[in-house]
Amino acid sequence: EVQLVESGGGLVQAGGSLRLSCEASGFSFDDYAIGWFRQAPGNGREGVSCIRCGGSSYIADTVKGRFTISSDNAKKTVYLQMNSLKPEDTAVYYCAVDFDRRSSRYPLPSEYDYWGQGTQVTVSS
Repeated sequence: EVQLVESGGGLVQAGGSLRLSCEASGFSFDDYAIGWFRQAPGNGREGVSCIRCGGSSYIADTVKGRFTISSDNAKKTVYLQMNSLKPEDTAVYYCAVDFDRRSSRYPLPSEYDYWGQGTQVTVSS
């Protein structure tokens, strides 16, 4: 069974850091694109970052310079290191996998096939 489990969310003050983890199972982890997305109340789901998407990785302009994506293939885990957090980063963060072997360069929610349950990130001012 394909599973993605996010962890690492929490409540932090502006300027603080969090490291999100996405542990995958049930598929060949390093063959497919993994994306990070977020959704704040009243907003649509936003692509934040991805690895192995279009043969590369991607960081959204809104978080570039503050967030970093990485992967540990042995642990089948993708990480999202979030530094210099801002209140506007507050959202539920999801990871997802795209089983298309020619995944798009950018993390488009409609192209991802399986999703984790999400982890809440709250940044206070």
